[in-house]
Amino acid sequence: MNKIKCLKNLTSKIVLFFLFGILFYSCSEVRKLQKKQLLIHDNEIIVNDKSTNSEDLHNQLYQKPNSKLLGFKPRLQLYNLSKKNADSSYNAWLHKKPNRIERMTKLYSKKQVNRLGKSFFVSGYSNFLKEIGEAPSILDTSKVKKSEKRLYAYHFNRGFFDAKVSSKIDSLKNQKVKISYKVNTGNAYVIDSIFRNIESPIVDSLYVRISDKSLIKTGEAYSKENIENEKRRIATEFRNRGLYFFQENYIKPPDVDTIDKPDNKLNITFNIGNRVVKKGDSSYTEPFKLYRISKVNVFTDKQVKEKAVGIDSITYKKTNFYSSGKLKYKPKALTNAIFIEEGQLFSDKDKTLTTRALTNLRIFSFPRIQYVEDASGNGLIANIVLTPLKKYQYNIKGDLTHSNIQQFGISGFTGITFRNVFKGAEILDFAIRGNLGTSTDPSIKNSTNAFFNILEYGGDVKLSLPRIFFPINTKKIIKKESFPSTAITLGLSKQTNIGLDKENYNGSFYYDWGLNKDETKKFRFDLFNLQFVRNLNVGNYFNVYNYSYNTLNELAHVYNNNPNLTVDGALTGDLSLPGAVEFLNQVSYGGIPVNNEADFKTINTIGERRKRLIENNLILSSSFSYNLSTKRDINDVEFYNIKAKVESAGNVLNLIAKQKNEPFSDSNNRTLFGVEYAQYIKTEFEYIKHLHLYKKSSLAFRFFGGIAIPYGNSNSVPFSRSYFAGGSNDNRGWQAYSLGPGASKSVNDFNEANFKLSVNLEYRFNIFNSLNGALFADAGNIWNVFDNVEDEKLVFKGFKSLNDTAIGTGFGLRYDFGFFVVRGDFGYKLYNPAKEYSERWFRDMNLSKTVFNIGINYPF
Repeated sequence: MNKIKCLKNLTSKIVLFFLFGILFYSCSEVRKLQKKQLLIHDNEIIVNDKSTNSEDLHNQLYQKPNSKLLGFKPRLQLYNLSKKNADSSYNAWLHKKPNRIERMTKLYSKKQVNRLGKSFFVSGYSNFLKEIGEAPSILDTSKVKKSEKRLYAYHFNRGFFDAKVSSKIDSLKNQKVKISYKVNTGNAYVIDSIFRNIESPIVDSLYVRISDKSLIKTGEAYSKENIENEKRRIATEFRNRGLYFFQENYIKPPDVDTIDKPDNKLNITFNIGNRVVKKGDSSYTEPFKLYRISKVNVFTDKQVKEKAVGIDSITYKKTNFYSSGKLKYKPKALTNAIFIEEGQLFSDKDKTLTTRALTNLRIFSFPRIQYVEDASGNGLIANIVLTPLKKYQYNIKGDLTHSNIQQFGISGFTGITFRNVFKGAEILDFAIRGNLGTSTDPSIKNSTNAFFNILEYGGDVKLSLPRIFFPINTKKIIKKESFPSTAITLGLSKQTNIGLDKENYNGSFYYDWGLNKDETKKFRFDLFNLQFVRNLNVGNYFNVYNYSYNTLNELAHVYNNNPNLTVDGALTGDLSLPGAVEFLNQVSYGGIPVNNEADFKTINTIGERRKRLIENNLILSSSFSYNLSTKRDINDVEFYNIKAKVESAGNVLNLIAKQKNEPFSDSNNRTLFGVEYAQYIKTEFEYIKHLHLYKKSSLAFRFFGGIAIPYGNSNSVPFSRSYFAGGSNDNRGWQAYSLGPGASKSVNDFNEANFKLSVNLEYRFNIFNSLNGALFADAGNIWNVFDNVEDEKLVFKGFKSLNDTAIGTGFGLRYDFGFFVVRGDFGYKLYNPAKEYSERWFRDMNLSKTVFNIGINYPF
C-alpha cells in the first residue's frame, strides 16, 4: 500500500510539474509584449463552413502565427531571450555610477571600453538570438482587413465572383488571440463560349491552327491563372511559327461577359491587335506578317564584324562562316549545333536550341544571336556571334580527406583541357590525381614509422566528341535536338597500403544524348566498358578481413594439428597469416580433418570467399541506361525521377577465349591472358518521388531493385559489381556493408550479394532558417540468388524471404549552405533480421546503439 501511495504522490508531482512548465512556457511567449499588444496564437480559415489547412490559402494572409515545432515556439523563445537594446543597456550601466567609467578606463583603454559594448557577451549574443529567433507576431487589425481582400481576390480569380469574406478576432488567455477568416465562395462561374477578336488575318489563321491545344475549355470553371498561361502559350506558339515581332502584351486582357448568362455562366473573348510600329516620335499599326530566315551568318570571333581586312569566309550548307584568318573549325561541326536554317520560318525554339547546343560544345562562351530585317522587309538575317574560349585550360585543386581507414589525408588533382583538338569541337582532358594519407589501421604496414603510410595515385584521359561517332549515320534515330555526344576514356590507378593494394586499369567508349521538354530524358549507351583489377598484396587478406581471420582462428584452436601454422609454433597459438591460408588449404584437401559439418562448411565458406576476393578481375561489359526526371531546377520540391539500366558482361571475351583456346583455371573456368573473365547480366531500376506537403515540408520516397546474374564463365559476380546495404544513403540503421545478406549475422567485414531490394521514406521539414530536420524509415536487404552461395539464410527464396527485410528508422539534421547540404542521420534498428524471430523487433531501439551517419547532400 505504501508503494502504491508513493507512486500516486510521484505521479501527482510529475503532472503538477508538467502543468507548471506549460503555464510558464505560455507566459514567457508574451513577456516582451506591451500591455495593449496581442500575440497571434493561431489563424483559422473556414471555407463554406469547413476548416482548411490549405497552404495556398494561408499564404494569402498578411500575418501568421510564430512558427511551431511539436506544438512549441522555439524561435520565439530564442528571440525573447535577447535584449531589446543591448548597446543602450550597456551605456546606461556605464553611467549608472559616476566612477565606473573611470575605473574601467584604468583597466582598459577608452577605445576598448567602447568596443566592449559591441562584444558578443554584451550585445553580440542578443543580435545572434534575434537573427536565429523570430519576433513576436503582434496583431495588426489593418492587416487583417488586407488579408480579407486577398482571400476574396484569390477566390475571385478562380471563378467565385460572388465570394464573401469576413473575419473574427477571439481573445485568449495571456494576451493571445485567434483570428478566424470565414469564406463563403458561392458557385463558380463556368465558361460557356470562347470568342476571338483578332485584327491581323495571319494571326487569326494561326490562332485557329493552335486552338485545339488551348488551356481554356468550355464547361470548366473560370481561372485567371489558366488565362495567363493560355496567353503565354499563344505568344510562344506564334513566335515559333514565324511571327518575329509578336509579344505577349499584344494579347489584351480578355473580355469576360456574365450579362444575360444565368446559372453562373460566362463568355470569354480574346482580343489581339495589330503590330505597333514606331518611327521616331510617331507610331502606326500594321498587320503582323510571317518572317523567314533569308541568311545565316556565323562570326567565329566577336571582333570579326569590326574588321575590314583579314577576314576569311566560307559557305557550308547555306550557312556563312566568317573568321579572322583561316577558319579554325570544321563547318560541319558547327552546323551540327545550329538549328537556324535559311528558308525556315523564324522560331524562338530554334534560337534556344542553337544557344544550348553551341554552349554544350564547351569551346565558346555564351553565344549572341541577333536578327535583322533584310532589304525585302519579309526576311530576317540571323547573325550568330561566337566568343572562343582559351585553347588550353588548367585545373588544380586540393582537399583534406577522412575515412574509416584513413584518419587524415591530403588529396590533389591537376588537369589540362585541350579544346577543338581536331577542329571538330573535340575536347581532350588529361588528369593526374593522388592521395597521401595516414592510418593506424593494423592491416596497414608501416615499417619506417612514416606519418604518411597510405598512397594512392592515378591518371585519366578523356576525349569528348559533340556527335555520335559511328560508321552508320544515326541522325534518323538520334536527332541533333537531343545533343548527342561520344566519349572515349582511359584510366589507371594504384593503391599502396590500402586493402590488397590494387592496380586498376579501365577504358570505356560510350554515347549519351537527351531530350528536354516538360521532362528531361537522358540516355547512355556504353558500347564497351573494360576494367582490369590486379591485387598486388594478397598476403594482407586476413589483416584486412579481420572478422574472417578471427572466425578461422577460433576454429583452428579446435582442429589445427600442425604447429608450423601458428605464430609461436605451438598448437595452442594463433594462426600466422601464411598459416591461416595453409590451414584453409589443408582442411579443404583433408589434411586437417574437421568432423563437425557446420564447422567444415564455415571454414570452406571463408576459403571460397578469400579466393573470390583475391582473384584478379577482367570485366568487359556493355550497358544501356535511361533516366527520366521532371525536376526543373534545384529548388523544385515536387518531382519524380526514374532510372533504369541493363548491363551485360563477358560475351565478347568468351568468344575471344574460345578462339585462343587458353588453359582453364583451377576453378575450371576459361581464362584470357591468364585471368578469369567475368560473365553476367545485370539490371537495375530506381524510382524517386518528392511530394510537397505544407510550407517548407515535403515527403521523399525511393524504391530500388537490382540483380546481377552470373552465367557461363562465372558462378559469382565480381565484388565491384555486387550490392551492399547500410550506410548514409541506404538503410541508415546499419553502417555500410554491415547489413545482410538475408538473415545472416553479417559474418564478413564487407558483406555483399548480387540481389538487392530497398525502400526509403523521409519526411523533411524546416526547423529555422537554413537548418532542416528529417524523420525517416528505411527498409531493404541484400541476398544471394542464382550464384554459388547455398546457405539458406543468405539466399533469396521468393516472397517468404521478404521476412528478412531489415527496417531502420531515425531522425536527421541538415544544414543547407545553398550550393550543398551537410547532414547527420541518427539511425536505429527497428527490425533486425539477423536475430531470432522473437527478438527481431525493437531490441536495438536505444541510444547506446545509435548508428550515426554523415553525408553530403540529400540521400535521394
